[in-house]
Amino acid sequence: MKLAKNNIYVNLVLGDITEFKGDAIVNPANKYLIMGGGVAAAIKRKGGEEIEREAKRHAPIEIGEAVVTSAGRLKCKAIIHAPTVETPGGRSSFKYVYRATLAALRVTRENGFKTIAFPLMGAGVGGLSPEEAIEAMTTAFLEAGENLEIYVYLVSKEVFERIITWLRRSGWREVT
Repeated sequence: MKLAKNNIYVNLVLGDITEFKGDAIVNPANKYLIMGGGVAAAIKRKGGEEIEREAKRHAPIEIGEAVVTSAGRLKCKAIIHAPTVETPGGRSSFKYVYRATLAALRVTRENGFKTIAFPLMGAGVGGLSPEEAIEAMTTAFLEAGENLEIYVYLVSKEVFERIITWLRRSGWREVT
């Protein structure tokens, strides 16, 4: 489902982010770039251990920074590692997710990428509700997402419906 607000377009996808075939997948990392749980573990499991090895060469990085690695065996070109938590298993916040999303968008542009896939940053292990996560992410999208093809992958029908409801209430409209 494609939604738009202020010339920013977001595609919501119910599915597995590791199947994304565009330019880059965003990994909501920790500062040490250890890929031990959640989306990071799924990326490492399917894409290969080399993604984590390559990422850890850049560690530690601060929240608000992002680094790019190869995508291993995944179908996309690259992984963008953008910390949403300080330590593995740590708590996230609106500010952390917003800063991580902005960093991922900046690195997307710096690398000439046009299509980028995000999971629900800061939700899951990070502890934010889906609504808190999408609010922080869309705040960044509206600031820095112009002329990018943005995808947000969601893993459950219930969360998908909650996100659609939140976006509609926030002025996003469906487009075809």
